[in-house]
Amino acid sequence: MATNFHELTVRDIEPLTDDSVAVAFDVPDDLRQLFDFEPGESLTLRRVVDGVEHRRTYSICAPAGSAPRIGVREIPGGEFSSWLVHQVRPGERIEVAEPSGSFRADPAQPGRHLCIAAGSGITPMLSIAASVLGNPDSTVTMLYGNRETTSVMFAEELSDLKNLHGPRFDLVHVLSREPRDVELFSGRLDADRLRRLLPIKVPLAAVDHVWLCGPLGLVQDARAVLAELGVPAEKVHFELFFVDEPPPVLRHADRVVEGVTSDVTVVLDGRTTTTPMSRDATLLDSAQAVRSDLPFACKGGVCGTCRAKVVDGEVEMVRNYALAPDEVEQQFVLTCQSFPVSDSVTVDFDA
Repeated sequence: MATNFHELTVRDIEPLTDDSVAVAFDVPDDLRQLFDFEPGESLTLRRVVDGVEHRRTYSICAPAGSAPRIGVREIPGGEFSSWLVHQVRPGERIEVAEPSGSFRADPAQPGRHLCIAAGSGITPMLSIAASVLGNPDSTVTMLYGNRETTSVMFAEELSDLKNLHGPRFDLVHVLSREPRDVELFSGRLDADRLRRLLPIKVPLAAVDHVWLCGPLGLVQDARAVLAELGVPAEKVHFELFFVDEPPPVLRHADRVVEGVTSDVTVVLDGRTTTTPMSRDATLLDSAQAVRSDLPFACKGGVCGTCRAKVVDGEVEMVRNYALAPDEVEQQFVLTCQSFPVSDSVTVDFDA
């Protein structure tokens, strides 16, 4: 489906740390239903700078049923995040897409939840924890890694959640650059620490859902350790905020020659467009020249916004941190990470 943007007014900017803020939006009555969100979902923001369109996706950090709010940490040199952290003020209007994402929790279902986050990965976890704890039969254990106390986002809100829900919310701060009274809570939240920490803090056999969010290294370590400890993969849900590695090279590099094209057909919102596209550019980048309505956000293989199904031909997807294995088996790809390989290709965004 195409990404639909709506102008929302910034209601409040709340400083969290020296380099992060929470941005809350007012939603008019006629858009309220469109902006109802499930805990864990994200908002994509859009702005145009010097004639160039920029989009960024930020997780919602508010409980389900409330007005949408996002947490933003400034990325060094990040044009979008720096603008939100230092320049945007209440009353400004920003183009915002409707909530989206597959990283979603269901507060209506009682369960035991384990949340593992680092840095700005706390933003969807705050929404998930606050929402599921509204069910009196649910519990949450949260392991949250940061460098030091001053870098902890939403510290007061997490403390308030702990005070409100008591033993149903077990919160563990792990700090890598600041000593803590308990040695196990001092250091990086890496694989070794998780191996020691999880069996002590969590009855893993009784866990219904595990939620992971943060840098690639944390998510990879946590998934590996959870598998070692016998947690079924289907219980583990993860989301990445960024990937600090270059994309891999094409396995079919011999087929990608400058000037060689494929006839690519794009299906979106019931409309079909066919055009020659270079094999050394991604499907998304090439197709945007003829279809400006294509959905996308991060272009890094992380968010899954540009997901589409290959219904004809062959493509090569070089990076995937958003699609589940069963989606890949069904021929879904991330068009921002996929290159045409065969003479003709058809991708369906409506599938």
